[in-house]
Amino acid sequence: MASGSGLTLLWVMLGGALGAGLRWWVGAGLLRQLQGGWPWPTLLVNVAGAFAAGYLLVRLHDHPQAGLWRALLVVGFLGGLTTFSSLMVELLVMARDARPAGALLYLASSLGGGLLAVWLGAQLAGSGLR
Repeated sequence: MASGSGLTLLWVMLGGALGAGLRWWVGAGLLRQLQGGWPWPTLLVNVAGAFAAGYLLVRLHDHPQAGLWRALLVVGFLGGLTTFSSLMVELLVMARDARPAGALLYLASSLGGGLLAVWLGAQLAGSGLR
């Protein structure tokens, strides 16, 4: 492994640990407050993470250290923060609890919200608002 790729791996690991920690904190805090059948914490981190990814990918594009920043923030931090596996588990639980309409609404909200958020983040980053 070249030294550059070793450094990149360390950035990914650091970002992933921070993102996973924030994911747990958001999930634990919101679940205590919202106690219901709708998985708000996962939806929130996935949509916010999509927005941040769109924003960062545009803003970091021409940065001299773009590769390391993307490794830390997009691959590591946002990869640890966002939760596709949690989304899938929550959809399965909703379907097993005989809430197929809720599961479909949640899936559409997550995918539609995420797609809109990543687009809005990219638009904001490219708009000159710095």
